[in-house]
Formats: sequence, structure tokens, C-alpha cells
Amino acid sequence: MNRKKKINSILKAKQKKKNAKLHKSNKPKYISKAERAKMELETAQQEESEQASAIEANDPQ
Repeated sequence: MNRKKKINSILKAKQKKKNAKLHKSNKPKYISKAERAKMELETAQQEESEQASAIEANDPQ
């Protein structure tokens, strides 16, 4: 009985690992701290340029 149980547990574990590989994780992809800082800088610069262009467009000169 113990031999059967051990074999079944091994097979079940292998099947469980296969199923886990098939399903995608819901976790977001890891972004390093440096990458996040770089992205924030880019968005800040983009917002500044958009604000500057909006101010120039509203200027009636």
C-alpha cells in the first residue's frame, strides 16, 4: 500500500506542476526601481511639454 501511495503522490505532483505551467499568473511583470524612476521622469517631461504647448495655444498674441 505504501508503494502505491508514494507512486500516486509523485504522479499527482508532476501533474500539478504541469497544470501550474499552463496557467498564466495574474502578477504584474516586475519593474525595477530604476526603471520606475525613469518612467516617472519621462511622464513628467511629457506633461510639462503638453502644458507648455497648451499655454502657447491659448495665448492670443
